This record gives sequence, C-alpha cells and structure tokens, in this order.
Amino acid sequence: MSDGRLKSGAAGRGDADGGWAVLTARAGALFSRPLPGLAAQLEMAPTPRPGTQTYLDTRDIAVRAAVLILLYPKNDRPHIVFIRRPDTALHHRSQIAFPGGQIEAGEDAVRAALREAEEEVGAAPSRVRVLGELTPLYIPPSNFCIYPVLGAADGPMTFVPFPAEVAEILEVPLAHLLDPTVVRRETWPLERGPVLVPFYAFRGHSIWGATAMVLAEFLAAWRRTPD
Repeated sequence: MSDGRLKSGAAGRGDADGGWAVLTARAGALFSRPLPGLAAQLEMAPTPRPGTQTYLDTRDIAVRAAVLILLYPKNDRPHIVFIRRPDTALHHRSQIAFPGGQIEAGEDAVRAALREAEEEVGAAPSRVRVLGELTPLYIPPSNFCIYPVLGAADGPMTFVPFPAEVAEILEVPLAHLLDPTVVRRETWPLERGPVLVPFYAFRGHSIWGATAMVLAEFLAAWRRTPD
C-alpha cells in the first residue's frame, strides 16, 4: 500500500504533477467496483449508536446535506481538508467535519457540496474535479442524511475560512489517516450516556461521529484500490 507520497516520473514525467495525476486516477478508480458501504462506515460508529435506520429507510423524511472530501497536493503529499465547526453551530458544534451543508431546492449533492466548500473554505468549484459519490449516511440525532462527494484539486490550495461557519481549518495528510495507529477508542459521557467513541486523532483533535464514518468508507475503498 502506498504511503501517499506523490511519485515522480509517472506517465513519463519527472515532476510531482505526474505523480498527482496517477494518484487522482487511483482515487477515481474507487468507483469502478461496488463501494464498501455501511459495513465500512459502521467501523467508526459510536457504540451504542442512536438508531439503526439507514438512508434507504429515511431518504423521504431526512434533511439532505452534502459534504466534499477534497484531495489536493501539499508539500508533495495528498491532503484532505476538514473544518472545525464553531461552538455556536446549530448542529454538531465544535466537531470536525468536511466542508458541506444542506442541499437546497434545485440542487443535487455535487452542486451543493461544491457550493458549500466555496462558501466555507473558499475552494473555487472550477478548481475541483468531481470523481464520484460515496454511500449516503443517515444521522439519527439530527435527522440529516449526508451525501459525500469525492473531488480532487489539480494543485495546491489556499483556504479562507468563513468565520460564521468555520472556527478552524485542518489540512490532514492522507498518509496520516491511513495509519491504523491514529484510530483511538474512548468512552465519552455524551448526552445519552456513556458511549464508546472511535475517532481519528490529529494534533489534539478528534475526528469522530458521522465525519469519521464517511471517512472510514473512503479509506476502506482507497486501501483496496491497487497503487
């Protein structure tokens, strides 16, 4: 399995751009076979999980939202951008999340994910190549159904947070997330009682809940795709 470093010399080119082209092709190949789906998502689900319904059960009643998993090169390594929501947010306050938000009337998941990423972190849609969509995930406590969109930027990105919705931007190397030692499990005293929470640790932050579940499916699909 690749450690995620961009390889030089790919496709007959001697610069990092060639390696990035190979890496984004690999990301696009995730969709050439059935996705890992709910089984992979549940690997990072808190226990007990509040409800067993899936998006297939609730797609007519849930609030639909889209998020963007954005791959981009930074320091010759692929990264994924996350945001920390402010403690004043209506839902999932102070949690780490992908850029995203509610799907508005007339939008599909792709258009909503690109719009929200531009609004929240300044990622221009023209810079993002959409590679595909992962499995939707229903979140019982908030009655949201998340539609994850995978995209790749063709070069380094400069992010600008929208203060009303973003308290902090996190740029996390893909290689860090692929390292199994960063997955931790702790019992937390949540509102519904003690809950065993799996999370990805990154520089004092905990990527958990729906974001970790969506991320788990992406990483599972990545691992099974040949270098």
